[in-house]
Amino acid sequence: MSTLTIRLPDDKHERLKALAKRRHMSVNKLIEELSTQALAEYDMENRFRLLAARGSRERGLALLDKLDEQLGD
Repeated sequence: MSTLTIRLPDDKHERLKALAKRRHMSVNKLIEELSTQALAEYDMENRFRLLAARGSRERGLALLDKLDEQLGD
C-alpha cells in the first residue's frame, strides 16, 4: 500500500473531518472511498468512449430516442 501526502486548505480539511465523523470513519477511509468512486466514473467514461468509437452514431442516437420514448410513457 502506498502513502500519499496532500495539501488542502484548512477549511476543506475540517469539512472532510466532519464528513468522515458523520459517516463513522476515518478521513483516510473517506478519501479512499471517494477516490474509488472517482476511478469508477473514470473507468466507465473510458469504456463508454471506447464503445462509442467502435459503434455507429446513427444506431446510438436511435437507441437514445428509443430510451426517451420508453421513459416518456
